[in-house]
Amino acid sequence: MSDELVQVRRMWHLLEPLHAVFYYAPEVFEEAADLGYATDERWPSYFAWRAAPLGAVGADRVTEVFHSFSPATVAEHIPAGWDVAAPGAVLDARVRAVDRAYRALFGDRVDGPEFAEAAALARRAAEAADTAGRPLAEANAALPWSDAPHLVFWQAATILREHRGDGHVAALLAAGLDPVESLVSFAAIGAAPPEVFASRGWSGAEWDAARERLAVRGLLEADGTATDAGRALRAEVERRTDESAAGPWAVLGAEGRERLADLLGPLWVEALGSGLLPSETTLGIGKV
Repeated sequence: MSDELVQVRRMWHLLEPLHAVFYYAPEVFEEAADLGYATDERWPSYFAWRAAPLGAVGADRVTEVFHSFSPATVAEHIPAGWDVAAPGAVLDARVRAVDRAYRALFGDRVDGPEFAEAAALARRAAEAADTAGRPLAEANAALPWSDAPHLVFWQAATILREHRGDGHVAALLAAGLDPVESLVSFAAIGAAPPEVFASRGWSGAEWDAARERLAVRGLLEADGTATDAGRALRAEVERRTDESAAGPWAVLGAEGRERLADLLGPLWVEALGSGLLPSETTLGIGKV
């Protein structure tokens, strides 16, 4: 991997927890409950929070752009979620939820100069992202920007992670991996145990059928681990994803990226140390 792509991946590793903490913060669940969503598990509000920038879309569209979730799981929450709260109301609540969650996590620093500097750098990168053909990034990029630096930062982080995610979906499809095959092949290289991917809602029969298809292609061993060809294919997916995600970071240059990384480091440590984020996720950060 080139030094440039190493830096692209590094920025993702730093930004992802600072975006994802939103989906686990108690303040966010309180805002979801106020909207009327069930909060005994995170999925009813998760699908609403993440899909709201797309508008009142149906289950087929959300299944397509989220990629990794089974159609049955998506259909449990979309479009029913829009009967609970319209997308506009969800987006308004999302801003309130980010404000509350970040203030609880980072305190007065959200109003400080370093957070403002990080927000400005992240926004520069986000605004440089080419969102054509990247539906989730495009939808988030079309939302109005707040004046508050911590809200600017979270929106920028969201655009950048969805930009990367949209590109990752394209790389998976180019590799001939359907949604469940994408998860099975990722588990096969040790990105996370198979049980971590159960949250995506695929049945045991669907998982086993995907394993059989991948084995026929020579990508999986009989025990479910990846063959050399399977590892090579996943490495190619990751390379294409990093290349596809590189554009926004080029505008900052090496100096700007390094400064942003320095600013994010302490926040990243606090996010990981907050206890809000799970120890293992379906993203495989730090393992691939």
